[in-house]
Amino acid sequence: MVVTLEKPQSLDNCLTLPGITWEKFGQIETTFADIEGVRLIYFDGILEIMILGAKHEYYKRTISLLLDAYLRAKNIRFYSCGSATLGSQSITGRKEPDESYNFYSKKVIPDLVIEVIVTSGNINALEIYRRIGIPEVWFYEEGELTVYSLKEDQYTQVSRSHLLPDLNLEVLTKYMSYHDQYDAVTEFVNELS
Repeated sequence: MVVTLEKPQSLDNCLTLPGITWEKFGQIETTFADIEGVRLIYFDGILEIMILGAKHEYYKRTISLLLDAYLRAKNIRFYSCGSATLGSQSITGRKEPDESYNFYSKKVIPDLVIEVIVTSGNINALEIYRRIGIPEVWFYEEGELTVYSLKEDQYTQVSRSHLLPDLNLEVLTKYMSYHDQYDAVTEFVNELS
């Protein structure tokens, strides 16, 4: 018997608060520190508080499982950094990516950041990542993968990952929105063989 799970519905919500100082942001961040599923994004005095739902978490995990499988199949050394908070007061921005990776060695700044967009606010996450110096950023939204590569301190949308040039992004994207997470990873691995 084959069991197929329906894709989870979105329960994500976003609240945007302008005029928040870095100090006030620190106080708010402390308040939410132990609450699961809450994501804070701060950029140039604007704070967004997001409540992440099941749909967001499903796609985030599916993407990381697929990418992990690819990296292992191709013997690419990687370090998964998860959603460790990035940014500082000096760049007036802070954000937790949905997933992040370093390739070949551990580094302070991730090589790749992945964002799953279910509910988006008004803050320009790409600008935060540019200020941090993240070499590559992937956005997954409504079944589409958009890849940005940092060159000369500016992001350019690209059709192929500069970090993983042999990765077929069309095939990867197909499995990101596949009907079943387990089958997606299994069939993706089979297609890589």
